[in-house]
Amino acid sequence: MTIQAIDPTHPHALTRAQTLYLWLTAVNVTALVLANILGVKFFSFDTGWSVLGWQGKIEHTVGMLPFPITFLITDLLTEFFGRKAARQTTYVAFAMAVFAFILISVGRKIPILEGIPGTANQAAFENIFGSATLMYVASLIAFLLGSLLDIFVFTIFKRMTGGKMVWLRATGSTIISQMFDSLLVTWLFFFGFPRLLGQDSATLDFVIRTAFTGYILKFVIAILLTPAIYLGRWAIAKAFNLRPVPASEA
Repeated sequence: MTIQAIDPTHPHALTRAQTLYLWLTAVNVTALVLANILGVKFFSFDTGWSVLGWQGKIEHTVGMLPFPITFLITDLLTEFFGRKAARQTTYVAFAMAVFAFILISVGRKIPILEGIPGTANQAAFENIFGSATLMYVASLIAFLLGSLLDIFVFTIFKRMTGGKMVWLRATGSTIISQMFDSLLVTWLFFFGFPRLLGQDSATLDFVIRTAFTGYILKFVIAILLTPAIYLGRWAIAKAFNLRPVPASEA
């Protein structure tokens, strides 16, 4: 990574590398918070496919759509800033998501003024943010552990290939970490938390099926995002004059 000299006339101005790190961290935080909030909505559509008895019906939360962005950002951070900086962004995103959760919880407790056009009534507000509580917590846990796993696997692949085969470390680390993430968040939300709270839980068959379909979607998205890691590397090198961290220092 090329180090930009600090302008002595503006000692507190951000360098290009710091500006890039700030923007990548901001995108990561936004994607995570939105994924947690949007997770309350489920979608279902039939692909018309049939593979090994699976009828091709896709069922999952809308929240999983922005979630793969966090892994793309994590890969770019690990590539250009190293695993320690990538972990730091993961911790910041996790902390900000917890902060957002606290603010949402406070907002739920504040008395509501209904009847104002364009605003939600108490039932609608609670239906969205109240029912998303367990999904939010499950997603946070899965994000933290999944992102740390992604950084670890990305670094291992980079060292093994000597910094070559970008597609392998980017796609491979995401595929492995999102497999773990999909299973963990689905198990926690539909089985683990309900059992812990003494509530009715989904069957393990439903948990596995939902985790599997979610992983298939994330797998496809990970493949589709592979060119984005190359585009990101080119754009960062071109616009910010930075170079990836050497494999020996990853």
